[in-house]
Amino acid sequence: MLKYLFNSVLFLKRIKDRLGGNMKIGIPREIKRLENRVALIPDGVRLLRDAGHEIYIEKGAGLGAGFKDEDYTKEGAIIAGSHKEVFEVSDMVYKVKEPLPEEYGLLKEGQILYAFLHLAAAGELTRVLLEKKVTSVAFETVQFDNGHLPLLEPMSEVAGRLSVQEGAKYLESTYGGRGLLLGGVPGVSRAEVMILGAGTVGYNAAKIAYGMGARVCILDIDKERLKFIDDKFESGVETLYAAPYNIERCLKKADLLIAAVLVPGRSAPKLIKEEHVSLMKKGAVIVDVAIDQGGCLETSRPTYHDNPVFIFNGVVHYCVTNMPGAVPLTSTVALAEATLPYALKIANEGLGAAVAEDRALLRGINTYRGKITHPGVAQSLGLPFRTISPGDID
Repeated sequence: MLKYLFNSVLFLKRIKDRLGGNMKIGIPREIKRLENRVALIPDGVRLLRDAGHEIYIEKGAGLGAGFKDEDYTKEGAIIAGSHKEVFEVSDMVYKVKEPLPEEYGLLKEGQILYAFLHLAAAGELTRVLLEKKVTSVAFETVQFDNGHLPLLEPMSEVAGRLSVQEGAKYLESTYGGRGLLLGGVPGVSRAEVMILGAGTVGYNAAKIAYGMGARVCILDIDKERLKFIDDKFESGVETLYAAPYNIERCLKKADLLIAAVLVPGRSAPKLIKEEHVSLMKKGAVIVDVAIDQGGCLETSRPTYHDNPVFIFNGVVHYCVTNMPGAVPLTSTVALAEATLPYALKIANEGLGAAVAEDRALLRGINTYRGKITHPGVAQSLGLPFRTISPGDID
């Protein structure tokens, strides 16, 4: 994809040269605990620079993912000495995770914030964006007409595969798990894996769990999606409609539960109640992949990579809000390649023109001029919603 963009960017550069002006794009170092991803890789700097834009990247921002400052400067980036400087100079702040409270004061009116935001579960941040009149474009709500989420998908793939890897680890007795090997051995039963949600996360989790030899059951309310799963695994994965009685029956058997239900832009539905958790075996493991949208379980609470699990009612809970950050090199490259084309579009054409020709990007706008512009965010937070059209955007 980057090679294709490189071949087309020269034409865009000539247009920019003729029109004059550029965009200053800032890449801050992620300050979320143990978040080692970075929004942009060096190849992306080259493409943005060739299109006539200035790229400011905070010193050391790429180190956690294996990219040195020199890798960026070779492609034309300017190294900023401080976090504050990146925000001060930037027309668009391009980052991985949502701003944390210590960054709220660095945001400014009219600035574009382009990142994973998950505002449905972040009321305080939403209010800051509204007060400061920041234009926020959330990776997770850029959505095609068919419902596909192109910027969320690569991280969902990572999280889905990682969920089984982490779940298998925490099934070990060392961490309070049942002491089970996911795939068992000849003569010994394999672990039972329950996956709630058959979207990108659920499908990728099923692929890894099935490949490791576990018995896998996946539940969803979308019959067509269940048919797809059934065909893909040639009936090797059990598919069930996510009715309460099926959920409860599977919970009683499950050694590992992957909770992966997503409603774009909205808080995750609390499908697993506290009393449901009591149905599970002692030492079973839950991985709540939806925790960054509030989580699918009443018993979930956010955790971090350096202290990822807690035990409630004898059941191990893994609820890390930035799961892909555990594999930052893979995640950074996958995310950057997905988000860069839209960053180029915003920078080259301006946000108004960009969303006029791309409705998927229009759906990515969550706040604009002090108003919430995504219905899912507004509904989740109980705040007013304003419909926005391309003509409303400068």
